[in-house]
Amino acid sequence: MNQYATIEKAIKFIHSKSEQNPSLEDIAKFVNLSPFHFQRVFTEWAGISPKKFLQHIHFNKAKLLLQDKTMTLLDASVDIGLSGTGRLHELFVKMEGMTPGEYKNGGQNLTINTSYRDSLFGKVLIASTHKGICSIQFTEDKIAALSNLQDDFPHAKFVNSSDIYQDLALKQLINPNSNLSEIKLHIKGTGFQMKVWEALLKIPMGKMYTYGSLASSIQMSTASRAVGSAIARNPIAFLIPCHRVIQSSGNIGEYRWNSDRKTAILAWEAVQSINNLD
Repeated sequence: MNQYATIEKAIKFIHSKSEQNPSLEDIAKFVNLSPFHFQRVFTEWAGISPKKFLQHIHFNKAKLLLQDKTMTLLDASVDIGLSGTGRLHELFVKMEGMTPGEYKNGGQNLTINTSYRDSLFGKVLIASTHKGICSIQFTEDKIAALSNLQDDFPHAKFVNSSDIYQDLALKQLINPNSNLSEIKLHIKGTGFQMKVWEALLKIPMGKMYTYGSLASSIQMSTASRAVGSAIARNPIAFLIPCHRVIQSSGNIGEYRWNSDRKTAILAWEAVQSINNLD
C-alpha cells in the first residue's frame, strides 16, 4: 500500500498510452523501477500483471464508457453479472444524517476520533463519532485534512484515536474484496445531499453513471448541476462511491481527492468486476 503513488503514476501512464500498448519495460522506466520490481509491486496491488491489466483497459474501456454511462438503476438491478456487489454494498453501508442540532451547531458536544492510515488507494484521514464514520479523506497532508475536518465541525472535540467503526471501514479500504461487515456512517448533509449520496451507494462496482443519469435515478433529471455539487461535497471517500460518476463525454472528470486517484480506483474496480465473471 505504501507503493500507491507509484501505482497511480503507472496507471495514469497506461491509460494515456493504452492505444500504443506500452511494454512492461516502458511502464517500469516511466516510474523509475526495474521491470522485475515493477511487475511484482503492480501485481501485488492489482491482483493481475501489468500486461493483463492493460488488456482489460484496452478491450473494456469503450464498453464501460459507452454502455454504463446510460445505464439506469433498473438496468443495474437486473444485470446479473455485476449487480450483486452493488446490492451488498448498499446493504452493508448504513447512513445516518446528523440531527438538526448537530448540523447547526458544528458538532457541539460531539467527540470525533481521528486516525491517519494506509489504504489500497493511498493514505487516508478517517474520522468517527459515537454513531459511525463521519469523514474519510484521501490525503498525503494529514494536517491540511484535519484542518478541513475541523472547519466542518468547529465545535467538536477531536481525539487522536481509532475505534471499531474505523477498523471496519479501513478493512474495505485495504481489501475491498474482503467479506462485508456492516459499516455505519454518521454524516453531515442537507436532505438533498443525503438523497444523492444514497443514490451513489446503489451504483455497483464496475459500473459508471453520468451526472445526468444519476439525477434521473432520483427523479430530478433537470438537476444535474445540483447533483454534481452534492457529489463534490461527499465526505466519505470510496465507501460512498462518488468516483463512479463521470462526464457524459466519457471523460473521468474531477474528483475531490485527485482525478488520477479516481482513474486508478475505477481501473481497479473494472478489473475486479471482470475477474469476478471469469
